[in-house]
Order: sequence, then C-alpha cells, then structure tokens
Amino acid sequence: MKVRFGIIGTNWITERFIQAAMETEQFILTAVYSRSEEKGTAFAAKYDTRPAVYTDLQQMASSDEVDAVYIASPNSFHAEQAILCMNHGKHVLCEKPMASNVEEVRSMISTAKENDVLLMEALKSTLMPNFKAIKDNLYKLGLVRRYFASYCQYSSRYDAFQQGTILNAFNPQFSNGSLMDLGVYCIYPMVTLFGKPDAVQAVGTMLSSGVDGEGSLLLKYPEMDGVIMHSKISHSYVPAEIQGENGTMVIDKINQPYDVKIYYRDGTIEDITQTQTHESMYYEAKEFIDLLETGKRDSVINSLENSLITAEIAEEARRQIGLRYPADEKL
Repeated sequence: MKVRFGIIGTNWITERFIQAAMETEQFILTAVYSRSEEKGTAFAAKYDTRPAVYTDLQQMASSDEVDAVYIASPNSFHAEQAILCMNHGKHVLCEKPMASNVEEVRSMISTAKENDVLLMEALKSTLMPNFKAIKDNLYKLGLVRRYFASYCQYSSRYDAFQQGTILNAFNPQFSNGSLMDLGVYCIYPMVTLFGKPDAVQAVGTMLSSGVDGEGSLLLKYPEMDGVIMHSKISHSYVPAEIQGENGTMVIDKINQPYDVKIYYRDGTIEDITQTQTHESMYYEAKEFIDLLETGKRDSVINSLENSLITAEIAEEARRQIGLRYPADEKL
C-alpha cells in the first residue's frame, strides 16, 4: 500500500518528515502546498516524485491524487487547515501542538469522526522505540511517585527578539511560545503514561510580545505528582526522571529519548535502552500509515483522547499565566 501525501508547509521540519517517511517505503509525496508558488516549486523540485504544487489549499484538499495530509504550518493554522482537508475526505497527520486551544481540538476530532478519517497528532517522541521501553518497564519502579520532565532550549530567534525583531517563534498571532512549542513535549508523554491529572498549577514568564518565554507546571495525580519545566530563553541539561518506590528511571531527553536506565534502590542499574534504527520522525509516519492500512481511526498511543487532555492542560496553564492568543478571541 502506498499512501499519497500532500504537505502543508515548506520548512525544515517538513523536509525532515519527508526524509523519514520515505524510509517506510509506503509513503509517496504527491502534492505540496505553499502560499508562495516560487517557494512551493523550489521545494517540490527536490523530490523525484515531482509533486504538484498548490497555492490554493482548497484545490489540494480536493485532489484525487492525495490520500493524506501532513500539516507543519504555524500552530494557529492547524485547526482550519486540518478541518478543510478532513471535510474533503483526507486523513490528517498534524504537527504538535494539535491546535491553539481546546475548542479547536474538539472541532478537529468531531470533523474526523464525521468524515470517517484518521486524525493523529505528530508527536514523535511517544512513538520512538525508547518510549516503548519506558512504558514496558514502568512496572519495575513500583508505585510511581513523581514524573519530572524538562525541555529548555534557548531559541536562536530570541537573539533577534532582544534586538527588536519579533519572529514567528515569539509572535502570539501564531499561537507560539515556550509552553506550546516545547512544553507539549513534556506534557504529552506524561498524559500517555499516567492519564489526566486532577489539578494543574502553572507559572511562567511573559515576554513583551505577548507569549511566554519560560514556565513550570505542577500536576497532581492521586498518588504522585508531575513536575515540568520548559523554556525558550534558557537552556537545561537535566534529564527526565520517573521516580518510583523501587527505583528511578532516568531518560536522557523526554522530547527525543535515546538512553533509558533504571537506578534501583539497591544500587544496581539496568540499561533498558533500545536500538533505534531509523530517524526519529520515521516512527510517527509508520504509526500513521499502519493505522490506515488496518482501517483504524485512532492511535492507541497518540490518541485523540491524549491530544485533547494535553490541550486541556496547556489551556489551563495558559489561563493561569495570562497567556491568550488571537485564536482564543474567535471562540
């Protein structure tokens, strides 16, 4: 089975996705959407499949040469573009975060169900081999008491911001900022492993452009808590941990786990790291295509429920730190 993909967005992440998806041997690029015909044509010329170039998304969504669409546009466009494509019967793999707010996510989910199409959030980390190792070995920790995750990466665009140039990464018009761009990498795995928390507490540092530069979340579960740090204006080298009564699992990077070990109370260390044979984004493409092959409309891991819970946590955190987007005003 070959799945014919249309691509929305002509940026570096799109190129990485295409390269990784081609490793599945079930992916074929047949269409590229860009607001600029010149950019779209230049992007399409890189690929032997000679994909058609569209500057009208409605036309691409209507094309009989497209089965599914990968969306890698700015966050604020995700919902509108996904709904348009799904209303034309296209399956959608949408980059994280799924949308600007909870209402948009709900609309996307209802549209997917109404049109009997697959919708999945393209969060790569939870589909990588070492996240499966985390899930499969979690029982060894005994009763889990704390989940800690950090994704703090100083943005090169912050230098421009400090000099007075506000690029997309720090522009609220695009529903960006630290929580949405980086924090989601910490929230989604927690939700996948432990479900919906009972309570959310959040703090953050707002920038003059109207987005958050960094922040922290404390999430309450019945017998444990979740602690999350995220930042685009500072860097952290701290690994993630899942702390249990019998031992602690140490994960090198929650956003891209490559090394996972369990440190037991008796001093022994178990290396549960799995060998990764493909580029990180391969696994999200493979999951999506496998679901299509089997006729399924929801991933067990990157499920619609997990995406909705993650959106609910992010929205509550935004409410507490006073972060609103233009997309919120449309509701």
